[in-house]
Amino acid sequence: MQFDLLLKGGRVIDPASGLDTVSDIAVAGGKIAAIEADIPADRAAQVVDATGSMVTPGLIDLHSHVYWGGTSLGVDADLLAARSATTTFVDAGSAGAGNFLGFRRHVMERSRARILAYVNISFAGIFGFSKNVMVGECADLRLCDPRELVGCVAEHRDVVVGVKVRAGKHASGTSGIAPVDLAVEGADKVGLPLMAHIDEPPPGRSEVLPRLRKGDVLTHCFRPFPNAPVFASGAVRPDMHLARERGVIFDIGHGMGSFDFDVARTMLKEGLGPDVISSDVHLLSIDGPAFDMLVCMSKMMALGMPFPDVLKASTLRPAEAIARADLGRLAVGGPADIAVLGERAGPVSFFDSNGAELIAERELISHGIVMGGAWWPNEQKHVARAYTPGGRQTHADLARRHFGKCNCC
Repeated sequence: MQFDLLLKGGRVIDPASGLDTVSDIAVAGGKIAAIEADIPADRAAQVVDATGSMVTPGLIDLHSHVYWGGTSLGVDADLLAARSATTTFVDAGSAGAGNFLGFRRHVMERSRARILAYVNISFAGIFGFSKNVMVGECADLRLCDPRELVGCVAEHRDVVVGVKVRAGKHASGTSGIAPVDLAVEGADKVGLPLMAHIDEPPPGRSEVLPRLRKGDVLTHCFRPFPNAPVFASGAVRPDMHLARERGVIFDIGHGMGSFDFDVARTMLKEGLGPDVISSDVHLLSIDGPAFDMLVCMSKMMALGMPFPDVLKASTLRPAEAIARADLGRLAVGGPADIAVLGERAGPVSFFDSNGAELIAERELISHGIVMGGAWWPNEQKHVARAYTPGGRQTHADLARRHFGKCNCC
């Protein structure tokens, strides 16, 4: 046997190289060994029939919360990975300098899925987050010491991709813009990008956006009123155009309260689509309305974003945002992080953070992923989401139960 695994007969789509053709992919030693038109099946120890499926780079969720068991908002990445076709989860600041070592030792190093992370400017990370308790980690500026951040990055540089700050009435209380300024200073010192969360003002979007530099990430870029990026008239606010021109990365960061269909339509119409699609999956959003990457991608397709752009925003663009050129692509010699996707015909009901409904004609589904060179089939094909039998009512019930309770994430 020459190969450990062979994905045979799928439509191979790689935004990084522009490849879009029916082909086989062979895997050996955790690496992609060959991408060729017809590789004999007897050359591989295991063969997966990908006929009729799309074979793509493994998805990268740039905004997730997967410090499971160590923070109240964390979810288990390994339970999500195969069902969502996600091979890399980027945790968005669940941990700060004070608890990052625990995150690394007890979650990252034990996870089958790859986990990287933004370090929170708050020493304690996101510590008070549940349906009944919501204490912003940046409300006490004594916790926001960039010196602690610098030390944490120095110790864990191999898994740290940037700095996270959450600003707004819920996340930073009366601290105003100060946590953002401290986070920018810390990110500058360690030479890493910043991911900025904005919930309800203060501070307002107009205060935060000018502080973001080229390569920094504005997450929740399609958030609803207040702090929405569009005027009531439907026009996109000028500071959003200026931020895009400056090279700020727009990330949807769906979450529980941060995605508005009308805002997304307006932004797309004005050519300000998202650079990155991410789920912001956490305790309150995993059961809807965000669910996972495939649901978020399917929503963007239903809003009119072409599939090639959706796939690029879920693979290559997040890899670029975290400066991981080895990820988000299918290349011989590169990591065998691969997703095998399908489509299911609708109609499908999706909901945004305000409870607005969107009927989609199709949705993306996962057949499984290749992670670490091994085939990992999706064994959760009947998870109660919007598309399962009776799921529309289930999703609507979730919407009625949750909407209006959380507009901070």
